[in-house]
Amino acid sequence: MSDQQMRTFEELLAEGAAVPTEGWDFSWFEGRATEARPSWGYATALAGRLDRAASALDLQTGGGEVLDFALARAVRRPAPTVATEGWPPNAAKATALLRPRGVAVVTSPEDAPLPFADEAFDLVVSRHPVTAHWSEIARVLRPGGTYFAQHVGPGSGYELVEFFLGPQPREQREARHPDRERHAAGAAGLETVDVRAERLRMEFHDIAAVVHFLRKVIWMVPGFTVEAYLPELRALHERIVAEGPFVAHSSRHLFELRKPHG
Repeated sequence: MSDQQMRTFEELLAEGAAVPTEGWDFSWFEGRATEARPSWGYATALAGRLDRAASALDLQTGGGEVLDFALARAVRRPAPTVATEGWPPNAAKATALLRPRGVAVVTSPEDAPLPFADEAFDLVVSRHPVTAHWSEIARVLRPGGTYFAQHVGPGSGYELVEFFLGPQPREQREARHPDRERHAAGAAGLETVDVRAERLRMEFHDIAAVVHFLRKVIWMVPGFTVEAYLPELRALHERIVAEGPFVAHSSRHLFELRKPHG
């Protein structure tokens, strides 16, 4: 590798490591990485759900971008509309974005009980929750209420994960399988109305995009730092330069669940 290539590699690492990771705005990746979107258009579909809801809760809202997008397109806003977020920097960003729309953002750890009364909402939503706590979702839903969410599915991005970590156990690859989640939701008392699943192409065009992605989506390669994975990053950079974009596949599923009356 020439001195110029070495400098380029180091500059890309530094750039990927310097980009802020707050929120779920992925616009920085434009021209550097791509991911196909599910055919159902979650954020647009969410706007229609909000139109019909009397009260709504958005779980693990990130920086509030998806809820903000949906509210901007909804004819009316449920009152109340509340969002939770466990990471303080994201909660602050979500508060600034959603407060003008009349949305209260509550800082609540992802693994803690939801700080709301029983049967407080007729619509609970989430996009890419780290974990779905089904018993808590069922508790805060009113009878007849709906859980509408897009989840990350099994083996999502695992071509990239296994490049850094090596082959992963089948149990881990399938941990987010929609059949397992549907069974767990049913055990909590929620009925399945609809489940859809799609596998979608991802491309990483440079190593800065890989670095930023792994810093932002922290559960992909737990404990990721540039320093800890420098040999793997160098090898992947050389592969991208020689062969073109690194290709992986994301997995997504759409849930519509209902809390039965009685």
